[in-house]
Amino acid sequence: KKQHRLINKHRLLPAAVKHTKDRMMVQALLNNSESLITFDNQVELFTDGHVKFAHLIDDLNHAHSMISLEYYTFYDDGLGNRVLQALEKAASRGVKVRVLYDASGSRGTKPSFFAHLRELGGDAQPFVSAPAHWFMTPRMNYHLHRKLVIIDHQVGYIGGFNIGDQYLGLAPKFGYWRDTHLRVAGQAAQIMEVRFAMDWNTSCRRSRLPKMNLDHTLGSFTIKRPTSEDMQHHELVPMQIVSSGPDNQRFAIRRGYENLISRATQYVYIQTPYLIPEPSVLEALIIAAHSGVDVRVMIPCKPDHPFVYRATEYYAKYLVNNGVKVYKYDHGFIHAKTMVADGTLASVGSANMDYRSFSLNFEVNAFTYSHELAERLRDAFEQDLQQSTRLTPEYFDQQTRWHQFKEYFSRLLSPIL
Repeated sequence: KKQHRLINKHRLLPAAVKHTKDRMMVQALLNNSESLITFDNQVELFTDGHVKFAHLIDDLNHAHSMISLEYYTFYDDGLGNRVLQALEKAASRGVKVRVLYDASGSRGTKPSFFAHLRELGGDAQPFVSAPAHWFMTPRMNYHLHRKLVIIDHQVGYIGGFNIGDQYLGLAPKFGYWRDTHLRVAGQAAQIMEVRFAMDWNTSCRRSRLPKMNLDHTLGSFTIKRPTSEDMQHHELVPMQIVSSGPDNQRFAIRRGYENLISRATQYVYIQTPYLIPEPSVLEALIIAAHSGVDVRVMIPCKPDHPFVYRATEYYAKYLVNNGVKVYKYDHGFIHAKTMVADGTLASVGSANMDYRSFSLNFEVNAFTYSHELAERLRDAFEQDLQQSTRLTPEYFDQQTRWHQFKEYFSRLLSPIL
């Protein structure tokens, strides 16, 4: 109820966004998914796991009052134990620590992994959609795919990295792990906290752990209206935190992607590990390319799920034949879920370009309106191009019939991959 009052109170704030195209994007996300926009956010961009987790662990070590951590994957391995130790140290000095994870995505991690954290006063639980045993969860079931950390109501992390050694590039199967994550200091962190609290409180129905009280966050919360000086402060990033999942039929992130693509007039650069788009997204990409927009999509050079990768190749071929430039990243495994367009619009989060992310998983993305951040994301994409291969019709013509059969067969499985 408090959230709805805030939304009604701040419906005129999109007028503070500079460009008309951006304002329309903000208004669409506000009306469709009730995603408030905040303006006072300072953002750091991470594309390397070592750098991202060094900053995260440092922030955990300096937390004063609360830590809320939500990940699809929290492995019991080297990195997982480093993060857990930072959480335990925080709990031992009186910080309220809550950990929410997906049992299937964190398979191999037993509840006892968090036993000492609980002894120190912290709480940890699997997301409500996961049964007690991960092997009872078929791939078709819903998963908590979000990656969020909120520290002291002021700092938030959002993006594609999970917690595990492979995200540091330590798994021989994948090699170097290329991902994208944001560290946000500002009011957007409090919006992330609202998202975490809703996920946490829903899961408490099964675990019977104490629910999270949001009075401290929403009681006196009001969006800081940007001043003329703020509008000229290039380091501040206007941002909307957008969630989607099978708990509603708004398809907020998918529609946000479609909106971003359709509003582009110059370029759209996309990075995704899985390219299995729904027809509406597929057509939006093709229409943009046929309209003269420079549409580029980057996918991995290797699979982590064989059927998923063959379906990705099928759709890559379809897009290439319809004017979209598709590249495969050759320097390891690209797991980033990013989209950037026209120098101001961008999205970074957990949602892949596939049916599962659009309809079945619980996802969260940051949609941003900043020239500086968009340019940094564009620069990162162009640097990755130096280690990528452009896919051409000739590339696909050289595939064997057996390879093509696997692509067509995997495409039939697209809705459940």
